[in-house]
Amino acid sequence: MALSKPQIIEQLIDPGIIAVVRARSQSQIVPLAEALLAGGVRAIEITMTTPNAIDGIHEASTVLGDAALLGVGTVLNPSTAEQAIQAGAQYVVTPILKPEIVPVAHAADKPIMLGCYSPTEAQVAFEARSDFVKLFPADGLGASYIKALRAPLPHLRIVPTGGVNLETMESLLRAGCVALGVGSSLITKEILETENWALLTDKAKAYADRIRTLRRAMD
Repeated sequence: MALSKPQIIEQLIDPGIIAVVRARSQSQIVPLAEALLAGGVRAIEITMTTPNAIDGIHEASTVLGDAALLGVGTVLNPSTAEQAIQAGAQYVVTPILKPEIVPVAHAADKPIMLGCYSPTEAQVAFEARSDFVKLFPADGLGASYIKALRAPLPHLRIVPTGGVNLETMESLLRAGCVALGVGSSLITKEILETENWALLTDKAKAYADRIRTLRRAMD
């Protein structure tokens, strides 16, 4: 039975780690996703910068089924969003502000995260009915920026990508982020080059354990 948009949103927020996957080849997607799942990370965003990303999403969706919450990232236009959803993507993520993609995702009952950087972009995304605001690139902004952003705009559901690691997770969550997009600090260049999936499972477990510990402490 297909998940509804509210159910997908709930699973993205709980526990709130979204693995951002920029694989070197389509053949890496399934074993990479299996390694993440084994470590307790279920939300997996396959970026369009991965070779044959649409086919890879379809393959992973077929192999993994409901075990993984697969999404598509680095989406730049409505047609790509539509193709990825048809292939099995459960949510859509853009790196830039593209409000015209929102109706495509919502027509399929899927949530969307529009990429934003400034307060104005974030509010425009909210008014366009984006389910989340993807703060990107968040590396140079940090928790203090997010806290300041949410002071006048507390309705924003912010998911930062860039600069998220085991050390910054706590400050980002305390600043009000609803989930965290984790890329190269989790799926490192070394792991992709050597296909050391056991190491990826260990790293995924560290992230999953850390966010659950932080959530409990903040409740």
